Formats: sequence, C-alpha cells, structure tokens
Amino acid sequence: MKVFLLAAVLTVALPPATTMAQTKTAAANSLASNRVQTANGLLEGTTAASGIHEFKGVPFAAPPVGELRWREPQPVKNWTNVRPAKQFGPRAMQLPLFGDMNFRSDGVSEDCLYLNVWTPAKTGREKLPVLVYFYGGGFVAGDGSEPRYDGESMARQGIVAVTVNYRLGVFGFLAHPELTKESPHHASGNYGFLDQSAALRWVQQNIAAFGGDPKQVTIAGESAGSMSVSAQMASPVSKTLFARAIGESGSMLNTGFGPVPLAEGEQTGVAFATSLGAGSLAALRALPAQQLLEATGKPGVARFAPTLDGYFFTKMPTATFAAGEQAHVPLLVGWNSQEMGYQALLGQEQPTAANYTKTLQKLYGERAADAQKAYPAATDAEVEQAATNLASDRFIAYSTWKWAEMQQKTGGQPVYRYLYARPRPAMTPEMGNATAGLAGGVVKQAAGTPKAPPAKGAVHSAEIEYALGNLGTNKVYAWTPEDHQVSKTIQTYFANFIKTGNPNSTGLPTWPQASSGQVLHIDVKTQAEADKTRPRYLFMEQQFGK
Repeated sequence: MKVFLLAAVLTVALPPATTMAQTKTAAANSLASNRVQTANGLLEGTTAASGIHEFKGVPFAAPPVGELRWREPQPVKNWTNVRPAKQFGPRAMQLPLFGDMNFRSDGVSEDCLYLNVWTPAKTGREKLPVLVYFYGGGFVAGDGSEPRYDGESMARQGIVAVTVNYRLGVFGFLAHPELTKESPHHASGNYGFLDQSAALRWVQQNIAAFGGDPKQVTIAGESAGSMSVSAQMASPVSKTLFARAIGESGSMLNTGFGPVPLAEGEQTGVAFATSLGAGSLAALRALPAQQLLEATGKPGVARFAPTLDGYFFTKMPTATFAAGEQAHVPLLVGWNSQEMGYQALLGQEQPTAANYTKTLQKLYGERAADAQKAYPAATDAEVEQAATNLASDRFIAYSTWKWAEMQQKTGGQPVYRYLYARPRPAMTPEMGNATAGLAGGVVKQAAGTPKAPPAKGAVHSAEIEYALGNLGTNKVYAWTPEDHQVSKTIQTYFANFIKTGNPNSTGLPTWPQASSGQVLHIDVKTQAEADKTRPRYLFMEQQFGK
C-alpha cells in the first residue's frame, strides 16, 4: 500500500503529458537555462563569459537568528517560486579586522549561511569532481565571496567549485551552560564547524544536480580554512562526507586554538554574558547582533575557541588521529616558506646572533641549546632566516606538519606534502607604500611611513590566488609571466588531486608521497627535495607534547 501511494503521489505531481523519462531529461538539461532543481526548490543562476554557470547566495541552512542563534544549523525551508541565485549572500558577522580582505557579499548579517557554486557542467549527469573550499580569517573574519576564492578558474579545469560561509567569533564558537543543557547532544560551541558540516551534507544531497559527483568531494581551505579541514576529518559528524582533503597552512592538531574542555568554554561564555549584563541565555539571545559583535572587540575579551564538546569533537584531534579514527582519505598538505617574519620572534631587536640567543633563552630556558641546534644561527647573517623559520613554525607550520605526520601514520591513504616558496612580486605603483597583510591583500600605511622591504619568502596566504588560478582577481601585485607559470603549476597539481587523489600528471615534476621522505618545493623551479626540516618539528613536538 505504501509503495502504491508513493507512486500515486509521484504521478499526480507530474504535469499530465509529462513522462518520467522526459522529466529526467528536463532535469539533466536544466543547466543550459541556468536553472537547477535542488531539494528545497528551483534556483536560477547566471552564466559567465567563459560559459561557467554560477549560482550565488544559495541557502544551505535556515538563518541562525532569534531562537536559532547558537544552535546547530537547521534545515532550509522549501520555496515554491524560482529563487534567484545571482548575488552573494551576506557574510557572517565580523569586525573589520583585516584591512586586506576584499568582499563581494551583500553586507554583514547573522543570516549568513549561504554557499556559492560554479559548474562547467552542461547537464546534471556529468559526475564531475567537486571542490568545497573553506575561507581563512582566524575564525573571526572571511567570506566565500572573496575574489581569491572565486570558483570560476577551477570550474574551467572540469571541477564543480563551492565556497561556503560559516559563523565566526562569538556567533560561531560561544559555549554556555544553558546552551549545553538545551542541546540534544549536550554540547555547545563549534557552530561554525557544524555549519561547514551542514554545507557538506547539502553538497551530498544536491551537487549531482549541478553536474557534480557526491562521491568525489574534496574539502580544502587555507589558515582557519585549513584548520577547518582537519577538524572535519577528525569529527564523526563529518568524516564520511568527503573523499579527499587539501590543507594550506594550518591544522587543529597540537595548536593553541583548542579545542578547549567544554567546561572551560562555558566559563568563557558566562564571563562574556556577565560583562554584557545578560544573566540568562534568553537575555543573551535578545541582545542585538551588532552589540554582541562590538563587545567582542573590546580589550580583554577572551577569544571564543572550539570546544571538546563530546559531539563534534569526541576526542582531542591529535588523539583522534593517533587512534586512526579520522577520515581515511588522501591528503595534500603544506605551508609557506615565510608564514611569519622574524620580527614576530625578535620584536624590535635587531637580528643579531646575540639577540637571537637571548630570545631563545627567554622562550625555552634550559632547552635553549636544543632550540639553537634545531634552528641554528651562528652568525648575524644567519639569524633572519633562522628566526623566520622558528616564528613560522610556532605560528602555524608545526601544527600543519603534525597533521601530515599523523595522517601518514594512521590514515591509510597517500599524503602529499609541499613547501610553497614563491615570494609575491612587487606591488603595482598605484599601491604606494602599502604593505602586505597577514591574511592576504594589503594594509594601507599612513603618508610618510617608510615602505616595508619586500618579503624574502612566501608569506602566510600568498599561495591562495596561485593555487586557485585567481591571480587576475588581485590587482595589488604586478604579476609576472613567472608568477602565472607558478600558478599554472600549482593549480594543475591541485586540480589533479581533486580529480583523482593524486596530484601528478604528464608534464609536471613528479610529486612523491610524503612517505618517501620528500617534499615538493614549489617555486619558479618546482621540484621534489629531501625533507631537511624534520629535526625542527621533532623539537617542537617536545614543546607541545606527543
């Protein structure tokens, strides 16, 4: 009877003269008219001059506002009319922390759970590989509309590209005892990660209609986005929702960013609520979003870290990987040659051997000699590079190494490791004395401020436009033919990996697996080299615990 009723419903739902075969054909050809039928309703996008179909501002969860503030993402309500998908949705609530970020989104709003799709498919039957990219920005800033993440270039490589918004800062990571109590999972915090997971479930349910293959999804990201990839790999909530992973500079393994014990996160949340005079969760939810946001920017307000909530994170990520309980997927991972400058270590001190030794003694005490051995600098001339290496490792390279190391040991799948070393070229003359920002782009300097010397290595985030084929979206730098060649090389490696789980192909220098003891050094001359950095990371291991 149930089977009969279902068949009857399906028959009634179809136009009288429409056969099932004709319906399938219409669905398969819908991309030609920029219309795609999703589980929630019909979308209408646009077509770029390149022929790539674009669908922007697509809701993947209900707006997390009102009573849904600080709840895990809820299902989207269906719509009946054709929904335009031609403009980026609003970006997540965030302060203007990075003067270097460039957004194309429709303002800032709590109502931010939207994603964007670029597809080269002509029909919904092509089963193309899929890239889902998470933005960086320290979990307090960023947006899927940033031009450096634009998916059109990857779509031209035969890939369905997706960028995803997720909640940030206090909206994405606040924990509180009342939130824990009302949660069906007895958990709180980690809403930003749960947003990403909801987007991955949306992809599993809907991406075939855009010509994508839900069985060939690669998740990727840089900095906080890379940390997010490692988090999704570690979480039982998400680890079955993708087939491959790419991490650029950052992981959740042995990092100072957590996750922290749930009780600790709750205490931070209560202290924040108390500072606002909110004695209950209801009072906290009643406060305007802008007031909450501005309060997070005041001096002394603690950062909202991810929590070991027993739901999204059932163990510390390092313990999950050690137990082999993470996603067993191929991993392409690496970092840049100058993730942080030597000034982060030495401050205002000159880069001399004496100052370097003094700094190591201050940082490591009785282990200063071991630090000196791992990051040697016997002369003044060697200090700048040694201090740059140490500052970069302390900032983000070590935690990324730990991720690669653990996945290689227990992940059961190939790991490919890179070191990206191409310095950005000079800025265009129009940029004046601006300096490069940590998260990409530029920070304008006051008139009369001396122009900073150019970086000698690849700074944090410098590889994004190269890897995603988006140099043309960045008008800050005077890109050279060599830059475009580097971009072509790294984008081809990435595209190969997204398609097959192996970055290699004819015409590229061979990229051996990390188990060979080699790392791909990416620059104008790209080649695999023996890994000589292992002693550095073994020293760092002793600082962070094994």
